[in-house]
Amino acid sequence: MHIIEIARAGVISDAPSISSVGINVLNFLLSVVEIIAIISLVISGIIYLTAIDDKNRMQMAKRSLMYSIVGIMLGLGGMILVWVVGQFFQ
Repeated sequence: MHIIEIARAGVISDAPSISSVGINVLNFLLSVVEIIAIISLVISGIIYLTAIDDKNRMQMAKRSLMYSIVGIMLGLGGMILVWVVGQFFQ
């Protein structure tokens, strides 16, 4: 019975638009990607510092460091893109 009353209530005027909900979801997902990339950056730095004479670990840490930096740049680029598209729809 409660669902029928809600359905009869009509449109909620204070509800956020679909574009603002989408922008909020994308911002959240990009923030998660940024956090993961920064954690990966720190871990690769620790691996590099602890790889004293092991060339394989140094190479792995350098590669991981490069991928972390690329991930951070892509995440920041995505946030800028979401902001620009969000300004277009508002």
